[in-house]
Amino acid sequence: MLPRSFWTARIRGLLGRRNILWLAGVRRVGKTTLCRLLADATLLDCELPRVRRALEDPELFFRRQGKGLVVLDEIHRLLNPSEVLKIAADHFPEVQVVATGSSTLAARRKFRDTLAGRKHVLWLLPATLADLRDFGKLDLDERMLKGGLPPFLLGPGLDDAALREWIDSYWAKDLQELFAVDKKAAFLKFMELLFHQSGQLFEASSFAAPCEVSRQTIQNYLQILETTLVALVLRPYGGASAAEIKAQPKIYAFDTGFVCYFREWDSLRAEDRGHLLEHLVLGELLAHVPKERVFFWRDKQKHEIDFVVRPSRRPEIWAIECKAQPSRFDPSGLKAFRARHPHGTNLVVCLDLAEPLDRSLAGLEVRFVPFLRFDEELARLSPHRANAERQRP
Repeated sequence: MLPRSFWTARIRGLLGRRNILWLAGVRRVGKTTLCRLLADATLLDCELPRVRRALEDPELFFRRQGKGLVVLDEIHRLLNPSEVLKIAADHFPEVQVVATGSSTLAARRKFRDTLAGRKHVLWLLPATLADLRDFGKLDLDERMLKGGLPPFLLGPGLDDAALREWIDSYWAKDLQELFAVDKKAAFLKFMELLFHQSGQLFEASSFAAPCEVSRQTIQNYLQILETTLVALVLRPYGGASAAEIKAQPKIYAFDTGFVCYFREWDSLRAEDRGHLLEHLVLGELLAHVPKERVFFWRDKQKHEIDFVVRPSRRPEIWAIECKAQPSRFDPSGLKAFRARHPHGTNLVVCLDLAEPLDRSLAGLEVRFVPFLRFDEELARLSPHRANAERQRP
């Protein structure tokens, strides 16, 4: 098994503060494999009848477990998973529990208690920069085309059959287990159209006619995709000014491989790379910053900032633009944004750049950063958070 050092460090750091961790992520993103990398962990597959029987009396189970780390893989297979985790949190603090699932915990009908205040949540994303280094896969065109799910990224070539099988499994296992979606063709058509225009502003009514469902059904479909971590919904930043977009979100597919699949790309042009770079940058941000602190910005004059991050309660705001080539950066959007939100760091993340570069443009200090060093830049900007995440119990 290849290491995923960034994520194992995150697990250790979070378990050092609370003994329950919900490890979320789409299917085949590597949750089970990641847990196997925790050398001291006891991994239990809750799909097995003997494991389910052992956990029918969670108090007895954890008493026998004693100290240590236990992984409850596919925990939703248990009859009452929230009770199991609550007992561990409240009565067995010396036992550390990692529970895995392919959606947000609240989506599970069996989770009558979402364990607020008793757990940490870690969202395992498709391969980040740290993963690419661990995998020895720093060819970004390959990462964009194949996507970041490890079985696809590490495979020998583009595998359309595997992507179709993933979609079929997602429908059969994730959706049918969690939601009452009765129009398979309409739902999958919506997913295809949404992924095809990934990174654009979302308007539900534009999908209703081609999918032959109502606008409200489209809204429900989007909520399902977001809940199952397959669509990333970014909210607009600001709104205090009448000139700023206040409500319309921007939607990203969870992984570049599926964007390329639905667009039928088997090679990339310069403009394709710039578009897919946004997805890689967003993934890197979500690996380092809570999702609720990541936005985009646009005004009614169509000035736009790809990503806006408010990393803390302080007024400092990061404005982040994505460009394949530094020479193609137009500072007009950044200038319009800073006229309304003046405090913070300005970054342009680029593919065709070897070293970070600081420049003054339109009266603003702008730092150009190679994508391959973007995680280093995030650690530099948030040193206290980075150090906290690296702590081990």
